[in-house]
Order: sequence, then C-alpha cells, then structure tokens
Amino acid sequence: MSKIVLAMSGGVDSSVCAHLLTSAGHEVIGVFMRHGVPSPVHSAASEEPVRRKHGCCSEEDAQDARKVADCFGIPLHLMDFHDEFQQIVDHFVREYSSCRTPNPCILCNAKIKFGKIFDFADSIGADFVATGHYARILSTETPFGKFPLIRRALDPGKDQSYVLHRIPRGKLSRLIFPLGEFQKEDIRKMAEDAGIHVARKRDSQEICFVPDGDHARFVREFIHLKTGEYPNTQGNFVTLDGKDLGPHEGLERYTIGQRKGLRLAFREPHFVIRLEPDTHRVILGLHDDLAKTQFTVSDMIWQIPEPVGAIDCEVKIRYRSPSVPARVTPLENGAARVELLEPVFGIAPGQAAVCYSGEILLGGGWID
Repeated sequence: MSKIVLAMSGGVDSSVCAHLLTSAGHEVIGVFMRHGVPSPVHSAASEEPVRRKHGCCSEEDAQDARKVADCFGIPLHLMDFHDEFQQIVDHFVREYSSCRTPNPCILCNAKIKFGKIFDFADSIGADFVATGHYARILSTETPFGKFPLIRRALDPGKDQSYVLHRIPRGKLSRLIFPLGEFQKEDIRKMAEDAGIHVARKRDSQEICFVPDGDHARFVREFIHLKTGEYPNTQGNFVTLDGKDLGPHEGLERYTIGQRKGLRLAFREPHFVIRLEPDTHRVILGLHDDLAKTQFTVSDMIWQIPEPVGAIDCEVKIRYRSPSVPARVTPLENGAARVELLEPVFGIAPGQAAVCYSGEILLGGGWID
C-alpha cells in the first residue's frame, strides 16, 4: 500500500477520495489549504453585507474537512499558503486591470496544489498526491509515446482537465485522481452510503477569494486597499463603427462577450467585443462580431513532447466551452498560433486555450 497526501477541501469530492483511498488500505495524510486572503464584508457602495455564493477554503470548510478526516482516521494538516495565494490574487487583479480575463484556479493548481503540496509530500516521504479533481491519468501507450498523460474525466459535465493543463508533466506519475472514473451523482451516493456528513454539500461555484462572485467589486476594493484610492476606469461605450453611446461604469465591470448589465437599449442584442485599457472605451457590436477563427497564445505548456510543426487537435477556449477542431502551430518563445476550423465566439484574452487529442490533454497556453 502507498503513502498518499490528499488535498481536502471539506467538500464531497475530496471527502469521497478519503473514503476510497482509506478503504483500499492506503496511508492517507490530509492537507487543507488556507489562503488567508480576506474578502470585504461590505460592498464599497453601501453598508449592506456582500451576498456570498459558496466558495471554498473558509473556516466552515476547514471544520468539515476536520470532521471527515476524523471519521476516516486521517491526520489533517492545515497549511497556510497566504504568500502563495497573494501572488495569485495580485496576478488576478493585474490581469483584470489590463482588460484580460484571468482564471486563477489554473495558477492555483500549478503553483499550490501541485506545487507546494508536492513539496510537503516530498518532505514526509509520500509516494503520491491525490485530489478530488474530475480527470484521469493515462499511463498506457499513446500516439505521443508511453508516459503518463492527463485524460478527460468519464463525466463530461464535471471534467476538470482544462484547469490542470499547467501541471508539470514530470509529476503526473505521482498523481492520483480517484474520481475520474465516476459520475458526480455516483460520488454523492457513495458519500451518503459511507455516512459522510457533507454528502449533499453544494459544490464550490466561485473563485475562493471572491466568494460573492463580484469580480469588479473585488478588484476595486483590492486596489483601494493597496493604494488608498479607487481606480478610475470610466469611459464611454462605442460601437464598432465609431458611434459614441455615452458613459459606462468602469472597465473592470465588463468582459468579452458580455451582453447583460450594459444598461443600453438596442433593436438587436449587443455584446462587448473589445476593451481598451488606454482609452477606457468599451467596444460593442453584434453577436457575429465576436466570431474568431485565429489567435495566438503565450507561455504554452506541453504535456507531450513539443511538436516540431503544426498539429491537428481540438481546442477548448474556456472551462465550460466545448472543444473545437483546430490546427496549432508552435512559435518561438513558448507561443503558438491557433487556427480554428469553425468560428468561435467570445474568445477572451487572458483565458486559457487548452489542446486535446480526443480525451488526451496535449497542453495549453494563455490567449493573447
């Protein structure tokens, strides 16, 4: 049997992982991550409490993780990753302030869950690191060679391989994703059958340090906390043909592809096509104006040996989007050109473009 470090969040997924691994006779050591990043209790505009959705890493989650660990006789280490999380938050705010759309969960996975937790695993002589992600590790012969690769989860509605693409491939041989072969409802039933008290706990829905889901408010409050001033990013709505539609409330309130919340009346639905950090303009257009068939990515991480030329694959441009056929050509300095075989709408700079060959994850990078 193996010695396994398990990331425990206090949710149903990692709790069932604890059940599966201990039932198989493994020695399991739990780790709960504290991010230590405060979220404002009140909004900037009023003294009304901020409406919170379900995030993760809260004190309630820590208590749930402790109960589950005690239930299965697992030691649980509460680890403070404040400094590491602060770097992720800083990156999130910089990206948003530059009119890009970041995905901090991807960085958290690469730097903390499969970075610092691996360091902890090494320090105690653990064989493997396990998490409750819905993905699989493929260790058989593939068209790209015989070495471990990440594979999509069996449940397509829960597949999380997209947010795992930046894990260094040298660590894949020591990774375990116990849930990758299950459907979500199977996991909940397994939790109920095992008497796990969080069997019907809601899944985390928001970024852990923005539990109310209001990214614009968080960015404004964060900058105010750092500088003593709120950022002034107000400007005007402008159509693609140059028509000025009047003022907007600030660049951080809008993202590429957004339709709701513009507070403008049109005969046809209009969408955010482009954000301009230099002019503070929000450029609006019709849905067809969002279509793209080509873009570049930077800081590409390949899970396979880097291709020497163009490869045909499928590309996923956001977590909840389907993957589409594409040709990807590596460029210099870790960049790549992506040519889509069909138009995709609302491609946002800062998000990740992740490449697949069927179920196999090939790599990914940041959309320019």
